[in-house]
Amino acid sequence: MLKRMNFSFTKATYSMAKADEDAQALFRKQTFVQLKKQVENEKIDHLLFEGESMIRSYQALQYNWFPRGRQRKVPTYGKHEGAKLFGAINYETGQVHHREEEKADVAAFIRFLEDLLTAYPTGKVALILDNGRIHHAKVLQPFLKKHPRLQLVFLPPYSPNLNPVEGLWLWLKADVVNNIFFEKFYKIRLHVSQFMKRINKHPMRTIDRLLVRY
Repeated sequence: MLKRMNFSFTKATYSMAKADEDAQALFRKQTFVQLKKQVENEKIDHLLFEGESMIRSYQALQYNWFPRGRQRKVPTYGKHEGAKLFGAINYETGQVHHREEEKADVAAFIRFLEDLLTAYPTGKVALILDNGRIHHAKVLQPFLKKHPRLQLVFLPPYSPNLNPVEGLWLWLKADVVNNIFFEKFYKIRLHVSQFMKRINKHPMRTIDRLLVRY
């Protein structure tokens, strides 16, 4: 009967929720402008963007040009190892901070926040980030109350285009991970750390590449 009613037996599929363009415009023209003014007026001492990503031992292959019939073959050792990455970019200085974890849970997020507070031991820190569940977790609240100089500023939902840390992850993966085979997963993590150290030697390049349009 269902077939006659033009039904088919299939499973649901995911559909990316659309961003609210008005909310994004409000963030760009009002919220972020106010944050920058607070930096200028020294009400905020450190303004950072934050985000998370993941690296895998079977990282995605990317399109590239190869001679016809000589497509590059990237070996794999069939293990699904991975690491979660937490990252932050200082909007003024271009300094990048990162931390690797096995899980992207609230405890790991708190450890990264502790890293940032250690890196900036004085002054108010405003951290712009997305609406991930770990960022709104109730168990995070005691930590925030204990550290009132840390302010979380949330982006509009579904707005990775407003977070330059997303550009950092693309840069990292294109430079270090994609289309490359590492015999041991720890070597991927080593190259990630080396990448971060390398770009932190030239923070103006990070500003030019990731932050100028903001």
